Amino acid sequence: MRDVIYVGGAWADSSTSETIDVVNPATEEVIDRVPAGTAADVDRAVAAARRAQPGWEATPPAERAAHLRAVLDGLKARQEDLATLIATDLGAPYQLALKVHVGTPIAVLSGILNVLETYDFAGRPCGNSLVVREPVGVVGAITPWNYPLHQVVAKVAPALAAGCTVVLKPSEVAPLAAYALADIIDEAGLPAGVFNLVSGLGPLVGEAIASHEGVDMVSFTGSTRAGKRVAELAARSVKRVALELGGKSPNLILPDAELPVAVKVGVAKAYVNSGQTCNALTRMLVHSADYEEAVELAVKAAERYTPGDPFAEESRLGPLASRAQLDRVRGYVDRGVEEGARLVTGGVETTLSRGYYVLPTVFADVTPSMTIAREEIFGPVLVILAYEDEDEAVRIANDTPYGLAAGVWAGDRDHAVAVGRRLKAGQIEINGGRFNPVAPFGGFKQSGIGRELGLHGLEEFLEIKSLQL
Repeated sequence: MRDVIYVGGAWADSSTSETIDVVNPATEEVIDRVPAGTAADVDRAVAAARRAQPGWEATPPAERAAHLRAVLDGLKARQEDLATLIATDLGAPYQLALKVHVGTPIAVLSGILNVLETYDFAGRPCGNSLVVREPVGVVGAITPWNYPLHQVVAKVAPALAAGCTVVLKPSEVAPLAAYALADIIDEAGLPAGVFNLVSGLGPLVGEAIASHEGVDMVSFTGSTRAGKRVAELAARSVKRVALELGGKSPNLILPDAELPVAVKVGVAKAYVNSGQTCNALTRMLVHSADYEEAVELAVKAAERYTPGDPFAEESRLGPLASRAQLDRVRGYVDRGVEEGARLVTGGVETTLSRGYYVLPTVFADVTPSMTIAREEIFGPVLVILAYEDEDEAVRIANDTPYGLAAGVWAGDRDHAVAVGRRLKAGQIEINGGRFNPVAPFGGFKQSGIGRELGLHGLEEFLEIKSLQL
């Protein structure tokens, strides 16, 4: 049992004996327990980070890179173990866990190392000034359960590379990958206090981090509702905030696109990680002339996503992460039917006797005002909307409080790029363009503030100073 926290370079008891059950969502069995941490635990972790900050900030970038290189080596050496852990406490199919949940953070950390090894911390001249960038200080990182290793690495790696120390609160739903990373960091020999981990609930541990006077910046990934709360708490001490929040991302298929390919890939982009992905392309927009054909293609593609045991080769769809998430998705499916959308395949019931499973679901005859077209469901639910012309398609795509991601498919790539430039989102996939682990990731509007990954991810954790010469 991981009934400890990591503070000051060592595993330590929490100040409370209360614990949180870690449940395998495929079996509904308790597989571990972690501390239900307290504000006192956060105080200890922040104090350790503050003590370590001057020394880590003064550590030459090449030495920081060497430490992070050791962490990278540890991740690579434990890939299969990490994938097994994530398949167990999140429910992701094992191959997805290995390739995406573990492979992506390895690529992200490699990208950060490449940036760090070439980044010019000496500054640049600007008239009679020298403009330099320096670490922001102690970073509070609050991460979600849907990508329990990637989301941690995407914050911790650039923060450490920038010369910041970190206090991490991983999600209590799937915390085991973060604990495994802490083991790797411990084995890599980072100085005591540079990295700290406190498990617990968001309303207690998360809020204690966001409001702590000793934390200089909060980097949060999660729901827009929770992000607003983090920003509110951080504003009391005017600390910096980076927010990566929700999405309701459109996938715009233009009339000259290769429809079968666009729909097949679009379904995959909606269902990855059982739809528990903030940038999932969950709104498919299709020209009215192609609509019924697209619906038929989507149904055929969706029904290939067999739900089942994450360790079974035939399983393409794992369970949802928790009972609460299952209930949430069930509620949205019911709401879609109530508001008049046509449920063309799927729904919530499966033949599986246990586990938080939902069948891959497709709704047709969806209008932009329906709840399932406007709110983030976070499950394997695709909604298909019709449009009459390109301008209407762009209006529908942008008619959302979110702006995290989008997709555009067209026969002519330049045309797709031109349409992509009209969409209000931080990341646009052109004809299925693959994820880039060093390109900036983040959203417009209520999808967040700031960017992660690569150079932009590093600079989120650096303050700008102007020296007038």
